[in-house]
Amino acid sequence: MTDSLSSTVVSFTEGAVRGTGTVQRVEEQDAGTVVIVDRTPFHPVDHTWPDQPGDSGVIDLEDSSVGVTEAVMAAVSDEGVLAIGTDIPVKRGVEGWTWLVAHPIEGEAPTWLVPGAEVGLHVDESRRAGLSRGHTACHLASLALDLALADLWRKDPGADALGTPDFEGRANQSSRIHEDGSVDEYRLGKSLRRAGFDTETFAATLDERVAAINAKLADWVDSGAESRVVPAGPTIVDRRTWQCALPEGTAEILCGGTHAASLSEFASITVALDLSDPQLLVMTTTVVPA
Repeated sequence: MTDSLSSTVVSFTEGAVRGTGTVQRVEEQDAGTVVIVDRTPFHPVDHTWPDQPGDSGVIDLEDSSVGVTEAVMAAVSDEGVLAIGTDIPVKRGVEGWTWLVAHPIEGEAPTWLVPGAEVGLHVDESRRAGLSRGHTACHLASLALDLALADLWRKDPGADALGTPDFEGRANQSSRIHEDGSVDEYRLGKSLRRAGFDTETFAATLDERVAAINAKLADWVDSGAESRVVPAGPTIVDRRTWQCALPEGTAEILCGGTHAASLSEFASITVALDLSDPQLLVMTTTVVPA
């Protein structure tokens, strides 16, 4: 049994930072107390691909409040086993589990924070905005990177969201979003060379590749294109797609995170490429908000 829990309904897909919800469970864990509500504006960090941190903020009732440190994924099995964050033993969406957003709180649960209570949920708006810009910039940087490296492929590696040879999809091994930026790592090993990528020419022309990426990002920022998250359904487990109407066409990327509503929110997006280790490319993306 799932203890009458249903998958958490989320509103961060619409850009919401405030909402109300009914407390369903308050769980004491070794790492602290977590609160589960039926609906929330909080975006949780994903337990399998933790690129974007979870939202922080507060839960309140009338004049009382408690801080939320960082929202995380949670899941309860059909047998009633509740798992939080990295303790979840399966990938998101696997059948036999109900998928939830857990809100870890600061300290012990106050007396008013009990199942059945109708509470307010308020996300740290400034942090959310910075993370959303960082995530949008991360996707744009990867698309611009693919464009700048398109001529270096001798074989077809598959296409990205703009139809460009997909260096991002082939080589990315980690992505970390932070407020107004991101850091991505790409493995440039034998498997990538066997896939047809010319690593030697890339290394020899690194500066001009950086210039091409930053020029393309400047063009996209100037376009002020619409950016949005399109969910397939209302719950945390439903698939979500980031869409951005770029001059080259609308890019669509499966993505569970939050995003800026428009590229007019950016004054600039720039990248730096570090190839000090010839086997590892590090791309650092930096945002200046408008």
